[in-house]
Amino acid sequence: MLTNLSIQNYALIDDVNVAFPKGFTTITGETGAGKSILLGGLSLVLGKRADLTSLKNEEQKCVIEAEFDLSKYQLQQFFKENDLDYEDVTILRREILPSGKSRAFVNDTPVTLDVLKALGDQLVDVHSQHQTMRLTENDFQMKVVDALAGNADNLKEYGAQLQLLKKAAKELNELETFQSNADKEHEYNSFLLKELEDAKLKEGMQEELETEYEQLSNVEQIMEQLSTGHQLLNDEQLGILGRLADLRRAFQALTEFGPAYKSLGERIESVLIETDDIASEIEQLKDTVEADPARLEVVNGQLQLLYDLQKKHHVATVAELIVLRDELALKVEAVANIESKIAEKKGEVDRITQQVEAWAQNIHKARKGIVPKLKQVLQENLASLGMPSATFKIEINPSNTFKANGKDDLEFLFSANKGSSYGELKKVASGGELSRIMLTIKSILAAYEHLPTLMFDEIDTGVSGEISNRMGEIMQQMSRNMQVFSITHLPQVASKGQYQFKVYKEESEQGTSTHIKQLSVEERVRELAEMLGGKSISESALAHARELLQ
Repeated sequence: MLTNLSIQNYALIDDVNVAFPKGFTTITGETGAGKSILLGGLSLVLGKRADLTSLKNEEQKCVIEAEFDLSKYQLQQFFKENDLDYEDVTILRREILPSGKSRAFVNDTPVTLDVLKALGDQLVDVHSQHQTMRLTENDFQMKVVDALAGNADNLKEYGAQLQLLKKAAKELNELETFQSNADKEHEYNSFLLKELEDAKLKEGMQEELETEYEQLSNVEQIMEQLSTGHQLLNDEQLGILGRLADLRRAFQALTEFGPAYKSLGERIESVLIETDDIASEIEQLKDTVEADPARLEVVNGQLQLLYDLQKKHHVATVAELIVLRDELALKVEAVANIESKIAEKKGEVDRITQQVEAWAQNIHKARKGIVPKLKQVLQENLASLGMPSATFKIEINPSNTFKANGKDDLEFLFSANKGSSYGELKKVASGGELSRIMLTIKSILAAYEHLPTLMFDEIDTGVSGEISNRMGEIMQQMSRNMQVFSITHLPQVASKGQYQFKVYKEESEQGTSTHIKQLSVEERVRELAEMLGGKSISESALAHARELLQ
């Protein structure tokens, strides 16, 4: 419930701070006193967009704070989802700066305007003439039916299953689209994959083939150089091995003359051993090297295939070809398995559809069952509001499509007079009739679900006398379970409030400003008497006012 409202530098308001009690509060004041300004300030802190015209003094910022008792609202999850610290006593604050920028806060934590509005919608239901038109909307009408039908849990389960169905249907559509597009590319991708698989690609194979190609292409030069090396090492007269053997023998005779000679002898021995090993390897290579035109042709063909594939796919290495091959394999496999995936997804869609259908049927049955009671309550309440011949034709018909709130079409028709044909509310109901219907519906909703604070802005426009008295009684009854405000021009309604506030203007040298105050019992008598008979208050008006309060 709204416990306190503070408004600074807004429209005609300099600084207003007012505490509100629970129950039924009426707000009165002369036309133009600023009741709409008060409501406008509250709307800003509930998330309505603002501009610089909101500022009374354009050089100072406008600050509006609303304090709420949230202990009965079960909003902890909302605060958690929006990363806000929950407190039973929560303050919403809105600031409009002279620059035109706007800032919003919940318990001093900055929030976006969307978050502020989402929270505000759950705290205060401001009912204006514009909102009365919601009564003509099918979604709102269905909400009323569902409230009486107790469909909250059914709708929650239905909504969860419907989201799963939409997700599965989207995935099925993506698979079918993929299949449609993939079928066109599948044959070509399969051809490319076979080319790459036939190439038997391996990391490093290109370097190995290029090395082998160079050897086979230059076999005569290699054999000639190996022969020359073999001769240089093994020639009987001048061969390196023979000369090193002579050198070793020469130094063997010197090893006894000191460590330096011994070290040189050991080094010469190492060189001789290494050189002898080189000679053996050269001889082995010389025996294995031979011309192989057939193998040269094979290697050349393999290399040319690699070069052609790299050019075709615009890559420079075998490693890149391997990556491309693996990607193509996945695409080809995906197409090969798409039929089974589509069949599996269709089965999932069918299973979820059955679940959604089952919950939709539960919702439908509950709605059908409550329609007679809804019609009866509406007609009885409207009869007490001066519409004794008002009747409704409410029908719930199954549709072929799943909607956000079930699988039904609602026909909500109205007739104000006996013998008149039924028609849609927006076509056949007057503004005054719509207001009375909306009040009746709000009172019905209040009995079946926990509504936020209700702020009625002149819902009693166009009615008077006993009807306005009955409207006040309905709001009074609603306030037993919730906080209700009514901005009104009618003394009959104003008198029904447990509390009454007056909005008034004061003029000074600095200009005109709007104020609000709670009226005492005697002040209420005079305010009601003025509403009954004008500025010139008579004793009969005062007596009538006291009678209304009693």
